Amino acid sequence: MNPAEDRIRNISDTALWAAIYRARETERPDALFRDPFARRLTGDRGDRIAVQMRAHDRHEWAWVLRTVLFDRFIAGRIAAGADMVVNLAAGLDARPYRMALPPALQWVEVDLPGLLDYKEEILRGENPGCALERVRMDLADTAARRELFQRLGSRAKNALVVTEGLLIYLTAEEVGVLAEDLAAPEGFRHCLDCCGCSSAKSAPLSKRRKRRSSSVLPKARRSSKASAGTRYPSSRRSRPRLARNGFLFS
Repeated sequence: MNPAEDRIRNISDTALWAAIYRARETERPDALFRDPFARRLTGDRGDRIAVQMRAHDRHEWAWVLRTVLFDRFIAGRIAAGADMVVNLAAGLDARPYRMALPPALQWVEVDLPGLLDYKEEILRGENPGCALERVRMDLADTAARRELFQRLGSRAKNALVVTEGLLIYLTAEEVGVLAEDLAAPEGFRHCLDCCGCSSAKSAPLSKRRKRRSSSVLPKARRSSKASAGTRYPSSRRSRPRLARNGFLFS
């Protein structure tokens, strides 16, 4: 066995790492959410990566909390009338299968071909609860993503764009350009990410601010480190560019 296969080689491999934490939470008797697909999606390689990344398990609470909050924000926006969810860098997210969703809801997953091919094969035979579409694309291709955003924006009146953990891998300039691209389509109304940005409305943009809270974790499950919070490595220099495009920070 090649030891390099047991380590994270690229950003796509972090999807396996994230799925490990969802699988562990699902297997807890007091789980805050259930993702019955997570263990299958991690596979043997995901388990080996988790062993190599064991030192990071002290931050497991943050991965769990992120999933809980995103589930709540997404469900809330859908209840408020969102007709499309666009998940950029969707990774191994299985929300279209595990969440209770309106059958008419459009859910679009965008990620690299290899990752989506892998997920599609693992989930073959499973039925999503909504109208699921997968778009194989490198989001670094600015022209291609702008064309996609315009196409999707023309199909939706109240779309929610999810970029769960994507922005931390971008430079400040790249985040600003992405924010401008997301603000352009009329149908894109909200955007959600986890690195300092709780929830924001785009085109037209709201002034609403949602504050993050650790209250969703039972006190028995909070450690002193968890209650102190975690800093994600997103650059503060990106915030002015984001703010000009309607991304509000807590």
